[in-house]
Amino acid sequence: MASHMFTPSFEYLGYKMRIGLSALVWTVVVLGGASLIGRVVHVLSVDVREFSPDNHDHEKDGKDSKQVHINAKPNRLVWFVQISDLHLSVFQDPTRVSQLREFATSTVGTISPAVVLASGDLTDAKNMDMLGSKQYIEEWATYRDILHSSGVLNKTVWLDIRGNHDNFNVPSLSSDENFYQKYSVQGQHSKRSYIYTHRYGPDSIAFIAVDACLLPGPRRPFNFIGVVTNSEMKLLQDFEIASRHSNYTIWFGHYPTSCILSPEPGIRRLMGRGLAYMCGHLHTLGGLVPNMYTRQHTGSLELELGDWKDSRIYRVAAIDHGLFSFTDVKYGSWPVILVTNPKHALFAMVHHEPLHLMLESSHIRVLIWSVSPITEARVRVDDSESWLLLSHVEGPLYVSRWNAYKYAEGMHLLEVHARDASGREATVIQEFSLDGSQPSFRFWPRALLMSNISMFFQFLFGIMVCICVVPLCVLRYIHHLVLERRMLRPRLGWKLCNTWLRKLWVLVTVDRLFWPLVMTSVYLPLGPWFVGEVIEDHIGVVFAWGTFVNRSYLPGSLTYAYGFMQLLLFQFPLIFAIAHSVDFRFWSLYISPVCSFSRYLCRHVCLLILITIQLIAAYFFYLAYGTMAMLLGPLRTWSAILGLVLWHQATTMHRDLLRGAAEVWAPDHCDWKEDKSNQLTDDENKVTQSNL
Repeated sequence: MASHMFTPSFEYLGYKMRIGLSALVWTVVVLGGASLIGRVVHVLSVDVREFSPDNHDHEKDGKDSKQVHINAKPNRLVWFVQISDLHLSVFQDPTRVSQLREFATSTVGTISPAVVLASGDLTDAKNMDMLGSKQYIEEWATYRDILHSSGVLNKTVWLDIRGNHDNFNVPSLSSDENFYQKYSVQGQHSKRSYIYTHRYGPDSIAFIAVDACLLPGPRRPFNFIGVVTNSEMKLLQDFEIASRHSNYTIWFGHYPTSCILSPEPGIRRLMGRGLAYMCGHLHTLGGLVPNMYTRQHTGSLELELGDWKDSRIYRVAAIDHGLFSFTDVKYGSWPVILVTNPKHALFAMVHHEPLHLMLESSHIRVLIWSVSPITEARVRVDDSESWLLLSHVEGPLYVSRWNAYKYAEGMHLLEVHARDASGREATVIQEFSLDGSQPSFRFWPRALLMSNISMFFQFLFGIMVCICVVPLCVLRYIHHLVLERRMLRPRLGWKLCNTWLRKLWVLVTVDRLFWPLVMTSVYLPLGPWFVGEVIEDHIGVVFAWGTFVNRSYLPGSLTYAYGFMQLLLFQFPLIFAIAHSVDFRFWSLYISPVCSFSRYLCRHVCLLILITIQLIAAYFFYLAYGTMAMLLGPLRTWSAILGLVLWHQATTMHRDLLRGAAEVWAPDHCDWKEDKSNQLTDDENKVTQSNL
């Protein structure tokens, strides 16, 4: 009767606990997911109402908009060029050099820009094996030679800025390794960020260069995220105040704002008064996101430019009566066409540009360049059968009279076609609107440019730490409850899930497997990852949350991404591989000693692959940071050694260490009387399993 009375209450208690845990988990998941989705929606929103329009009045000052009309005259017009991620290398692809020389000689000579912006990664600074990194004076000498021998410095103003590759292995700004100061154009005048003002007619543009390179500059790979220090932020604020005396402001730098850590008020807020921030660095993610553009919450544009290194892309931008337009061009493609009025609807900035001038304009305005004379230029609106001829005014400016009020409502398409004397043709089709209608930016460009990449990787890293620790701890606690008969063993509906539940269950019952796996996951966000030559001849210590080198502290950034990948590709699979191996041992000792060759092979192959990959990663660390980093490297080398130790432990596990798992998963196969009579003698090593 007692047993009959106990069983229902025990089952009820277990059922009640399962319901409680399930409800708790789902509550946390729903609330966390809702919060995360809300945050993502806010970040990716391009609503600019939160930013005061008063902050943008300077973009319209200096000219009375009531007296300005967009017509056929070539006034209030300026254009400039951007090029990024040159990666001039002594080891890789010599055509980067030869074609850059042609670009500086022919392309810049043809376009005749007022300014050329070279936004970082001027040199490659990578070793022949593509793993190590250092500054090569030959690369910098090549860069300087191109600029001087091509005569480009006599044709335009060349504004260059450092990128992370230009900062590899640079201990300080005064170091002999900082070749930027000697071989670049602007480095000889400004150590880091600077401002340049270009004047044309009654208008002027302030170009503000942002140097967010780490100081000191470690070797790759932990040199991906930029940092604006407090002193550099103060300097940029001074530049921003000075730029208010100009009609327009263009910011440029190497890192996208999503890759820059900065103090309050934040780099995006500081740039909010400018028309655009033009950058590089991400290389369009190898072509996966070829047009990486967005409009930030401040209302200004952020435009990442594809690299010269592999893509041979450059950008032509123009400001026409306060309207900012641009086009990204493949090197060698002619004619180049840039429509300045009406401008592309996607890039219209309500609080930064006098958009009403488009509706009041009398002419369509197009800039066209080619190495041969333009023989034909025409335009049409909304697929009209009749083309309008574009008349040449001066320089690259072509115009055609139109009735703007005919297109005053909704979205419209503008098509421009041009042909040069050599028979080369180009066509541009773009949307425009005169009533404020706008299409939406694509998701991935917004996500990459409007997020905080460092915070994103930090979040993923934290999630993976929890995934590698919490389930094992919860399962171990449940095992304790089941042994004490305070809970029934969970039974999952799917056979595969139930099998893996058993494997992980067996794992958590063994102290010498459970604690190393849990403590390794907990160690990664806390302890040092390796000690080595973070900068050549300068020993540094790298943590997930930062790096100490050359008496300086560099905040953690890309380290979180490496930590996430370590957990995702090694630690997490290692848990399952060890669980599978120890469960195999458990099965052979308590249930069936006979196994197939395929199961035996699977038991060892997975672990062999994991540890081999980890040893290869440790070798890469050796190439990047030296022998010390490999020997004193818990992140790579020590974790591979730990994997080997756990592999051996799991495959040679003593029967007594698996007794706790057997009580839950194989009670019918345990002959406790026989086990008791065959206990180990006193002179043998006794191995006992803890209660938890």
